[in-house]
Amino acid sequence: MRKAWEENFSKNIRDFKGYSIGKLLQYVKDPDIISFAVGMPSPDTFPRELLKSASERILREDIDHVLQYSPIPGEESLFESIIDFLKWDNIDIKKENILITSSGQHGLDLVGRLFLDPGDSLILERPSFGGALVAFEMEKPRFIGVDLEEDGINIANLHKKLEESKSGAIPPSKFIYVIPDFQNPSGITMSLEKRKGLLDLSYEYDIPIVEDSPYRPLRYRGDSIPSIFSIDQDRKGTNVIGIYTFSKILTPGLRVGFNIGASAVIGKMTNIKEANLLNTPKWNQDICAIFLKEIDLDKHFKKMQDYYRKKLEKILTALDEYLGTIDGVSWTRPDGGFFLWVTTPPSIDTMKLFYEAVEEKVAFVPGEASYGENPEKNHMRINFSYPSEEQLVEGIRRLAKCLKRHI
Repeated sequence: MRKAWEENFSKNIRDFKGYSIGKLLQYVKDPDIISFAVGMPSPDTFPRELLKSASERILREDIDHVLQYSPIPGEESLFESIIDFLKWDNIDIKKENILITSSGQHGLDLVGRLFLDPGDSLILERPSFGGALVAFEMEKPRFIGVDLEEDGINIANLHKKLEESKSGAIPPSKFIYVIPDFQNPSGITMSLEKRKGLLDLSYEYDIPIVEDSPYRPLRYRGDSIPSIFSIDQDRKGTNVIGIYTFSKILTPGLRVGFNIGASAVIGKMTNIKEANLLNTPKWNQDICAIFLKEIDLDKHFKKMQDYYRKKLEKILTALDEYLGTIDGVSWTRPDGGFFLWVTTPPSIDTMKLFYEAVEEKVAFVPGEASYGENPEKNHMRINFSYPSEEQLVEGIRRLAKCLKRHI
């Protein structure tokens, strides 16, 4: 009888622990807990009537095809809709530049599988999205972090890392991963100057950029900044791979996203999808295509922006009232997205604080889950998109009570 299954596991997976943030959610099942931990959109923003009518129409008009396998790269109608949709963002692509994915997380997994061998390096922001870390970690890479500043990644420090890589002081990196708009977890937006500087370094050192854009339409204040992908296109470059998802702008339950990039990149990602997933459900893709084609997107996004702006203002006011009096505590003030980043005195370990906070019926994501290496333990990610406005205020009050007891 076999007793040690671990001996048969692959070396890549044997020590793999999965998604640490996902594991924390088991502690917040109590309905009385106000959770700032999940990154979910509010159901109040879902276009329910469109989803119902689109689903009924799809089943009525094309049920035999809808319930079958679909083309691996994606449905033609969704390709066409995405091409038109991205023109809104000054991005001009063709069908061969798109691969439909089953969520942004699947898109990140394809990036890791395509570029990384065990021991390879990649550069990313500090802190960064925990879901990306776990997706790339499957390939056992080395993470090289570059600190975030108030206006995005530290370009001078990034330049230094690339020089060290060129000289052989550190291993060469396969790509640079960034979330330039309302970054998860920090909420920070990269300035136009830094986007251009990042591209300059990408060209100089011949290193691709992976631009993750789940929140781009969800800007609540300030002017939109061109995507790195569009700036690259304006310069006639092909250095950027874009990762997109419908999870934040439509609904996460559909599990549909898309990757864009050079045809050689998309072709090889399609090969990987042929092996690890095959096809994304046609039903879900058709709903996304109808959403992009038939809904007034400007009106839809404005409704979402107005809704989430109120929540952002509410939580910032609560933070000023309840945490503003605590020495050594600060937080970011995002212009959009779903998250902000709270920094506590260095003496606070927010992983330990998490379990005490749960006892106070409030939860967050400890900051250490957002670092690929050398984690900083005195931060926490706060989600403001899902709790109600009343819960935002009460949750921050509970969190302040917990922090004050520690400090």
